[in-house]
Amino acid sequence: MADSKTKPAKKTPAPKKTAAKSAPKDDADTQEKNVEIITSKYFNSWMAGQGISLAFTTYQASKLFLIGLDQAGELTVSERTIERCMGIASAGRSLYVASKWQIWRFENALNAGERADGHDAVYVPKASHVTGDIDCHEMAVDGDGRLVFVNTLFNCLSYLSRDYSFHPAWKPGFVSGYVPEDRCHLNGIALHEGRPAYVTAVSKSDTADGWRDQRNDGGVVIDVRSGDIVCDGMSMPHSPRMHGRTLWVQDSGTGYLGRVDLKSGTFEPVVMCPGFLRGMTIVGNFAVACISKGRDGKTFGDLALDKNLKDRETDARCGMVVIELTSGNIMHWLRLEGAVEELFGVAALPGVLNPRAVGFKTDEIARTISLPPDLA
Repeated sequence: MADSKTKPAKKTPAPKKTAAKSAPKDDADTQEKNVEIITSKYFNSWMAGQGISLAFTTYQASKLFLIGLDQAGELTVSERTIERCMGIASAGRSLYVASKWQIWRFENALNAGERADGHDAVYVPKASHVTGDIDCHEMAVDGDGRLVFVNTLFNCLSYLSRDYSFHPAWKPGFVSGYVPEDRCHLNGIALHEGRPAYVTAVSKSDTADGWRDQRNDGGVVIDVRSGDIVCDGMSMPHSPRMHGRTLWVQDSGTGYLGRVDLKSGTFEPVVMCPGFLRGMTIVGNFAVACISKGRDGKTFGDLALDKNLKDRETDARCGMVVIELTSGNIMHWLRLEGAVEELFGVAALPGVLNPRAVGFKTDEIARTISLPPDLA
């Protein structure tokens, strides 16, 4: 990995660039898929101030990225190939990543205060649950420590099962059965007090792939506990998140992050973001939201997002924006240029400053063995 520094202008904060290249020893099949990461001037300082690093996925390029800071405060990037990785969630020392037909659980092999080659966290694959190709979208760890995930193909929320591909736990009332037809494109989940509270769906369709005809104004937010639709008329909503008593939702088809007024059932746009919104985590009073470039075809075409970007004379970008929730201002950003054009999900890693992950393609995974603290 090579770093190049850009000297700041006298008055205007200059972005920082980091070349994130596929590691030849681990990801030889993707050596040509080089990515340049550019950040706003104070993005690194913001991460340091929050005491976090970030993990994010792109199914378009089949990559898991972990970004952090070295001891000099410079951006570090670790990336691993995971086929069509999408949903991502962190809890304690665990990191969960959904791939094409399985869900991986990574564990930090380092104890508090330990370092390995400058890293204070090394995420090692420890378990894989084979779900089959269910188009697993967002995931979260509930108050009981169980992983709950959006099973988009079967239009439901699910838990892992010892004997079966998954255990279906809930579906919208307008979907008549647990069928592998992606009828409403259920995609996002918000926990409240440790329990699934709200989900997003692109439509109320009960026919196979019917959501595609309702992309502009068929989107809904559903209260899992009551089954009620608390907001409708949205355009491809994604990534609901509770922050205190406020429900934040991405109205991806328009490009706006906003609040849902649970009393009136209305969506209140707060900030327009330069790309297709999908994936978000809240850190303190900040939302870290993923944005993606547009994609050719019916799914991303003919959305209000195109006009909103054109009105602002800007193009869709791929990366992340850090939004202060009190003001609604975009305070910091990270942009990817090169092979990666779409992101899916992001998770914060609290207390971890410089993470990396062990890959699957070399002997490193065979030589990485962790022991209980009392045996080390």
